[in-house]
Amino acid sequence: MGCSGTDVASAVRAMATVVAAHRDELVELDRAIGDGDHGENLKRGFEAVVSALDSSEVDTPTAVLKLVAKTLISKVGGASGPLLGTAFLRAATSLEEVDGASVAAALRAALDGVVARGKAEVGDKTMVDALRPAVDAAEAVKDKSVAEVLAAAATAAEAGAESTIPLVARKGRASYLGERSAGHLDPGARSTSLLLRSLVDSAAAS
Repeated sequence: MGCSGTDVASAVRAMATVVAAHRDELVELDRAIGDGDHGENLKRGFEAVVSALDSSEVDTPTAVLKLVAKTLISKVGGASGPLLGTAFLRAATSLEEVDGASVAAALRAALDGVVARGKAEVGDKTMVDALRPAVDAAEAVKDKSVAEVLAAAATAAEAGAESTIPLVARKGRASYLGERSAGHLDPGARSTSLLLRSLVDSAAAS
């Protein structure tokens, strides 16, 4: 990923494409243990983000991420909008430069924001099960390139998402199912891993 707002905006647009491509998968995952709207909510939210980028003059990575945060918070319903919006907002305040260390710091800030808002930890069967190992992996290689930091984060997030399958949910609507929530991939963890993998692809293409 480059250092300009344009590059970050391109990465966000790629995220929107990935979310749209996986909309049905996320809907099915959420239908199993939630209310079935995660994929559609995310798709609608990122479509609004793209529209906002098309109609705005944002020229720095921080400005782009703040616009993304504001749009997701206002357009995505349920818990996903505030949680993802907080993640992007916290990342924006930590992304003064785009290098491996700053990307790791931005991911850490995003995680801290999500945890502060949602009060979830690893094992609760939420997006934190993907995001926390991603942050740990990113920080372990923060002195390397942006692409390497993001790749480590995405790979850890994918493993973290898969780890939610046997878990019994302790947070959100899925927790109402108790033991019946076990055996299903958490949709929030899955979408988190998809977004991080999208960033890897954007970094490789830049």
